[in-house]
Amino acid sequence: MNYFELFNIPVSLKIDKGTLAKRYFELQKKYHPDFFTQAAEDEQNEVLEKSSAINKAFKIFKSEDETIKYLLQQKGLLQEEEKYQLPPGFLMEMMEFNEQLMDAKMEGDPEKLQSLKLQVTTFEQEIYEAVKTHIENYKDGISTQKELLQVKEYYYKKKYLNRILAGID
Repeated sequence: MNYFELFNIPVSLKIDKGTLAKRYFELQKKYHPDFFTQAAEDEQNEVLEKSSAINKAFKIFKSEDETIKYLLQQKGLLQEEEKYQLPPGFLMEMMEFNEQLMDAKMEGDPEKLQSLKLQVTTFEQEIYEAVKTHIENYKDGISTQKELLQVKEYYYKKKYLNRILAGID
């Protein structure tokens, strides 16, 4: 089941949160299992499955990262448990961030941790700028595979940065 079709929203890398919430509540009203307690068992099971899909889709679409992952999977460009090879230059920068994080933790220096967090957040904004137009202006059937592959690299870089940020917090 395609979640974009389920929610009747355009295929996009950036979901309008207002439309998403509206569609979610409409679908919940229509397919909530409590409204089908008197229905036949087959219909109850079908509604339960649909309600579960609605909740899962909503959770994905609420997160920009998860939306990107979902769309890339739908396009066959990202596989679960894929071993994506990030560029060596990026990995070197991540090694430096990790070393700084370990040093700041060993020293117990909250100011260094805050500074590092700011550096990582700034770096995250920089890598987003490189794909911002691809993400914000994505058009299904018009945007190229090359653009989507750049978004895929951004997704994996951001995933890496999120792990570092989680280590800071």
